Amino acid sequence: MAKIRHIAYRAADVDAMAKFFVDAMGMKMIQKRKNNAIDLSDGSVNITVLPLRAGTANGEPAKQPGIDHIGFTAENDQEQFRMLEAAGAKKAGAINLGTAYYEDKFVGPEDIIIDVGHWQGAAPIEK
Repeated sequence: MAKIRHIAYRAADVDAMAKFFVDAMGMKMIQKRKNNAIDLSDGSVNITVLPLRAGTANGEPAKQPGIDHIGFTAENDQEQFRMLEAAGAKKAGAINLGTAYYEDKFVGPEDIIIDVGHWQGAAPIEK
């Protein structure tokens, strides 16, 4: 079974939202990326606070702040890809920035974006 390990949240004020998660929930700041996104962790799950414009077409802002996508870590990525596609999801791309951060993106029902990968600050699957 895959485990939730990553939630991406789009924010109008990335720094203020990250500070909220740190101050209110005790999350640890892992890094601030070049695109101003901030990675946070509770030791198991990574929350990335994304600027509204990060990774959008032509730098246009996202429609609104809120959850952008959900990421899962799986014991067997290829088997997870097969299960996603069998359930009707379509592969939408991949990002690979080395062994500490990678993801394959799928689009599911109602255009939900599901990532399968690994993120800094996220716990591995226990065997």
